[in-house]
Amino acid sequence: MDSAEYVVIGAGLVGASIARSLAKRGREVIVVDQHEPAGPRGSSHGSARILRITYPETFYSDMALRARRLFDELADETCHQLITATGTLDHGQVRQPDRLAEVLADLGVDYELLTAEAAMERWPQFRFDGPVLFHRDAGVIDAGTAVTASLESALAHGAQLRTQWQVDNGSRARGGPPPGANLTLTSATGEQLGARHVIVAAGGGLPGLCSGLPVCDRAQSALNRVTVRQEQVYHFPIAAGMPTDWPTFIHKDAAMQAYGLPGGRDGAYTDTSGTARLGIKLAEFNGGQVIGDAEEQTGRLDEAGQARMIDFVSDRIPGLVAEPYAGATCLFTSTPDQDFIIDTAEDITIVSACSGHGAKLAPATGEAVAAALAERTALPERFAFVRD
Repeated sequence: MDSAEYVVIGAGLVGASIARSLAKRGREVIVVDQHEPAGPRGSSHGSARILRITYPETFYSDMALRARRLFDELADETCHQLITATGTLDHGQVRQPDRLAEVLADLGVDYELLTAEAAMERWPQFRFDGPVLFHRDAGVIDAGTAVTASLESALAHGAQLRTQWQVDNGSRARGGPPPGANLTLTSATGEQLGARHVIVAAGGGLPGLCSGLPVCDRAQSALNRVTVRQEQVYHFPIAAGMPTDWPTFIHKDAAMQAYGLPGGRDGAYTDTSGTARLGIKLAEFNGGQVIGDAEEQTGRLDEAGQARMIDFVSDRIPGLVAEPYAGATCLFTSTPDQDFIIDTAEDITIVSACSGHGAKLAPATGEAVAAALAERTALPERFAFVRD
């Protein structure tokens, strides 16, 4: 039976980042994934995720700044382009642009706070009815390529990767076999791996996966706070005569919470003249069907959800044709307060980096987890299984 000091379950963006950070510290790491890294049934596939610094508190904004620097370091190391700078717009009463501006000011990050009229003159493809925050350094993360780059770096530093390795169960066997292993993982095909420590970063697969691991009651109670959704994303064509250079954007008001961004290579379409173009990808925040686990995905689009998105585009985004040319489902996990759950009980660390900001913070999350395990630094208390 093969073994390693650390076995990371899940080769998505967060799991790959953790593996890379541990391997760079000279630790023995094996990463396992039941599918292929950045595959369509996980949370890290595709070429377009929003990178932003804007949060209503400095904690996550500061973490996002660290993640941006780490993405840039990863790009330099692996020679992959990971980020396309677009800037981002935050608007809507619930989004609180004024508060976001205060946080950016506290961190020394450049921004512009515009009136609705000034913003519509600059970005005629939108319809605003309140203040708009523009942050220039935001952009689009190529999530799939970032997974590839993170794993390339991890493997270059000595990590191993096992794909099509579905964890069926885990059991404790302190001291081995093999020597030094505290846990034995068994795959669906009967293969086994030994580990001194297991890190579970399986996204929407966490609920089902952890039911087969010796997870403590505190961890299981924390996982009960996680909701898994099959979200829907739609790609809309840009209307004739409108700008083709779009920022990312987040809109939140009492009626709708939605986000959008240039669609990347997986959002390409051919217009009526036969010209290949990129559309705009939109989704409703927490608008999808609640499912129990990633394995319950159906891939079916919901007509009511599509209708809500079309109404939103018709009302708020005159720069788009209000008829999507493509739609897809994806995994989305969240907690009620939108905080991550990252904590360790004995020899198992659970990492649920979720609520719509896991991708953009993945490198910083990987560093935090690796430092906590390899160097015994403290993880933020707000990520704990049980909080005061």
